[in-house]
Amino acid sequence: MWDNFDDDDYDEDDEAEFQRERDEKKKHPLWIKSRDIFELTLALVGSLDEARSELYGSLMMESAAVLGAKFSGAHAVDSYVIKMENAVIMKVHARSLGSLIFQLSLEETHAEEHLQLLRDALDEFKILFREWVKGFDSADRYDDGWGLFV
Repeated sequence: MWDNFDDDDYDEDDEAEFQRERDEKKKHPLWIKSRDIFELTLALVGSLDEARSELYGSLMMESAAVLGAKFSGAHAVDSYVIKMENAVIMKVHARSLGSLIFQLSLEETHAEEHLQLLRDALDEFKILFREWVKGFDSADRYDDGWGLFV
């Protein structure tokens, strides 16, 4: 497999482009907000009692982690269909996280101020998300056989 690797194929311009795209992604407000949500969720999950941590913790962390991961996936491609697929997954996980916060609020086990911090971050994420999705170029649509976003 590696026998065909040729050191002469290395292109410093490709490396520079990769670095530029990575830096651009890390400066994007939606990426920054997704990292904030992850950190807030991590702190909240860390403060859950054992039973609630077992019940909600992994779901909350998964949803928080998916926001940034799917943003990265969408940011890395030009395909409208793939961007939209990632955007839908982000929306579903943001709403799931919001529902879990609501459930914790109903159980009255956490200070409402702590839960509100995460709610506020999700509200900010939603605003940034809507602006981000408006920037997708729908001219790059294609039928991938699933019938969505075409």
